Amino acid sequence: MPLRTSHYPFSAIVGCDAEQLDDLGLSLVLTSVSPEIGGVLVRGEKGTAKSTAVRALASLLPPVDVYQGDRFSVDPADPAQRSPDGPFEPGATVESRPVRLVELPVGATEDRVLGSLHLEQALTHGKVAYEPGLLARAHRGLLYVDEVNLLHDHLVDLLLDAAATGRVTVERDGFSVEHAARFLLIGTMNPEEGELRPQLLDRFGLTAEVAAPREPGTRAEVVRRRMAHDADADAFAGRYREAEEALAERIALAREALGRVRLSEAALLKIAEVCAAYDVDGLRADIVTARTAVAHAAWEGRTSVTRADIRRAATLALPHRCRRNPFDAPGLDEDLLDRILGDEEPPPDPPEPPGPGGTDDPADSDGPSDTGDPSDAEDPSDAEDPAEASDGEPDGQGQPPAPAEREPASAEREPVGSDSDAPEPHPAGGSPAPATATAPYRTRLLTARGSGEGADGRRSRAVGVRGRRIGSAAPGRGSGGSLHLGETVRAAASRPRDGGRLRLRPRDLRVAVREGQETNLILFCVDASGSMAARKRMTEVKTAVLSLLLDAYRRRDKVGLITFRGSGAELVLPPTRSVDAAAARLDELPAGGRTPLAEGLLEAARVLRRERLRDPRLRPLLLVVTDGRATGGRGAVGRAMGAADHVAGLGVTTVVVDGESGPLRLGLAARLAARLGADHLPVGEVSADALGSAVRERAA
Repeated sequence: MPLRTSHYPFSAIVGCDAEQLDDLGLSLVLTSVSPEIGGVLVRGEKGTAKSTAVRALASLLPPVDVYQGDRFSVDPADPAQRSPDGPFEPGATVESRPVRLVELPVGATEDRVLGSLHLEQALTHGKVAYEPGLLARAHRGLLYVDEVNLLHDHLVDLLLDAAATGRVTVERDGFSVEHAARFLLIGTMNPEEGELRPQLLDRFGLTAEVAAPREPGTRAEVVRRRMAHDADADAFAGRYREAEEALAERIALAREALGRVRLSEAALLKIAEVCAAYDVDGLRADIVTARTAVAHAAWEGRTSVTRADIRRAATLALPHRCRRNPFDAPGLDEDLLDRILGDEEPPPDPPEPPGPGGTDDPADSDGPSDTGDPSDAEDPSDAEDPAEASDGEPDGQGQPPAPAEREPASAEREPVGSDSDAPEPHPAGGSPAPATATAPYRTRLLTARGSGEGADGRRSRAVGVRGRRIGSAAPGRGSGGSLHLGETVRAAASRPRDGGRLRLRPRDLRVAVREGQETNLILFCVDASGSMAARKRMTEVKTAVLSLLLDAYRRRDKVGLITFRGSGAELVLPPTRSVDAAAARLDELPAGGRTPLAEGLLEAARVLRRERLRDPRLRPLLLVVTDGRATGGRGAVGRAMGAADHVAGLGVTTVVVDGESGPLRLGLAARLAARLGADHLPVGEVSADALGSAVRERAA
């Protein structure tokens, strides 16, 4: 078929050659062969051709047949699909068009995604008409979300509903519409900017980790091809035309062969054994792995699923499902996978008895056909629980990994002296080993005071585009939201009419004002001095900070981390959406030395002022984790109190998490909190289940 050449060719991407596909290329090809796999999530650092590969994929897919003029792209060959633009007569014109690549911007509105009232028809002709959204346009095509981890929660909810049901139902503005929305969902993300919501993460069938090549020759080849394309795109595409056509033909042949691939009972049980050994949640992993193994066999031209197919499918379908919390590193223990799969191929199913016609062809039998199609295979949910069927030692050599947990804190030695700022000695001498946090727990809700106008989140009160409607306002006056049709008409009706007819003018427009919740900047300012390391305080402090980081991840907050010890303070993690990066910095945090409290507070003030200039709507919540001791020479306490006054003048909501413990307490952190105008929270009361908590939620 003719191919579009206005983009960078798929086969020109290093690693996407049909004969030697890397994880990125193979995952995109396999989900194109079998869309039921459920899409692809591409994770990787910036500048690794993630978006280039996705945009190049659409031209490789076979065209689709649609009714002429049908905005919902239903399949004319499927009578079960009904279009809101129909019904179409039996002789209606059918045309063939390329597969669409629909891009969903992270800043899209709900109306743009689902569809909305056609305002021109409503205002000009008085008709209630539906304008389809992006999900309708993506039906039978590709839906691409760049930076999917930055997608607003309300849009994530829409994608989850559509992915689960394959349909979209719209009930609003006086009309009711339901249409099909089955698409190949492809998302790309940079983990440095934050992790993906777990519910959406599980909806992606496969995941591919990409990174820039480190070999100089490979890097030079990437640059050479990119420059050749930019110099003459048509000539560059022409050099890869044959490779593109061959790749497209191979995808089409694999699609046709998919239903003929045999998934034997032994291979299916081996897939279940692999998924049980990795302790993945639910049974979606088993289904996706089976479908991927069948697609891989079809891609390789085989008629039955082999050990190599299962292994390749597991490396793409399981890594993102093995993470037990957002701080776990992605990846798969491939040694365990090899031990489970062994060296022998899964035995084929025994041949079926001859049919009535005396033939051994299962297609001629009235019984069920073992084609290997996942829809025909036994549903794992009806079989014996794979976790119960296995004794935990698939081959008698290895144990399946237990659910990921943080290691308990190792025993720490008491520092020299009763309460000095000297660093804790290491058992073998040298630098002290950093304390380790224990398992995180559910924390108390800490919120910013008042009401803001930040992006949708799950922490503090805000006026924005989500939540309950509390009024209306003219556009551009600090109130975002969709058109409030009733208030718009009311504003127009309040003016004198021209000729007795109601006329709408731009100044009549009103948008809905809603009250919901916003995301915040959680800035941690952590005391890592010797006084915090004494009496094993740092383990308790790190666990509390880790728990607060996990809470920030769940509430979609931005986080930053400042530490102070010795002679100064350091911004070890500038504000970012990557909460797991903050957890990694926390694990590496050493303790010891003096307590430059003033420097820590002043560094926090500098970061807060800079972030306020970058995004005035992002309200900060400052968490100062310290025991309140200020050391570092004469006047250290006075400097600390002066710095506290400076931070208090910024008007930022602050919480002092008191790291002091033991029967004898000085109460210095409480005095610091009073000077900052902050809440005082003992570290033992950070937990939501702690009794006698002193946390007070800020009122408006």
